[in-house]
Amino acid sequence: MATMVGSGLSNQSGAAIGSLAFPVLGPTGVVAVRQYVAALVLLAVGRPRLRSFTRRQWGPVLLLALVFGTMNLSLYTAIDRIGLGLAVTLEFLGPLTIALAAARRRVDACCAVIAAAGAVTLMRPQPSTDYPGMGLGLLAAVCWASYILLNRTVGRRVPGAQGAAAAATVSAVLFLPVGVVLVLRHPPTAQSVGFAVAAGVLSSAVPYLADLFTLRQVPAAAFGLFMSVNPVLAALVGRFGLGQELGLVDWSAIAAVVCANGLSILVPRR
Repeated sequence: MATMVGSGLSNQSGAAIGSLAFPVLGPTGVVAVRQYVAALVLLAVGRPRLRSFTRRQWGPVLLLALVFGTMNLSLYTAIDRIGLGLAVTLEFLGPLTIALAAARRRVDACCAVIAAAGAVTLMRPQPSTDYPGMGLGLLAAVCWASYILLNRTVGRRVPGAQGAAAAATVSAVLFLPVGVVLVLRHPPTAQSVGFAVAAGVLSSAVPYLADLFTLRQVPAAAFGLFMSVNPVLAALVGRFGLGQELGLVDWSAIAAVVCANGLSILVPRR
């Protein structure tokens, strides 16, 4: 339990710290640094033998790299526009949709309705509603769902963590021009780079290693149930770490999305 709590807090705290570098690096620059850190960590863990990959293996790996980069870029841009709690909640609709789409129970249909109601409530028209930001949050959800499906394919075709490491490396290479342009046009400060590196370590390295350890000790259902609490953790970190206020209606909508996932996992399957 302590490991799962630490993983969740690390992930959301990393995103919050990364947002502190937005004024200098922008979301794109922060994501670029995060991709570099993720690639270094996964290369050390997975040690992929890239030269031995076949065309059949490279196909899903390249798609995974593209989705990985797009997912992080859309999420961090959404965080910049609508705040950490709302962005992570919208992104969480991706894996929740994957879980509910494979189910055939009435309770899962009810969970889908509850989650949809929560999402609609979060995106309700208001004078300050940022629809591009909301759209980016939903794009992150689509990418996360695609990330899950592609990871399964990569896992079947590439042994161990080699596929994930290769995808992270390709994604980092794709973001290299971003880093070059940033350095040449607007040299970053040491502090902003430090924030971005911290985001990479806390949101990529620590959660990956913690989840790898947790999945060996905790049943998948319990792990999935705890993962559903991430939107709440994100909202709390945004509130107390970044001063991002949420109204009662927004908190209720986040709770609806979390409860939909928890109910789907907790109700016994026949």
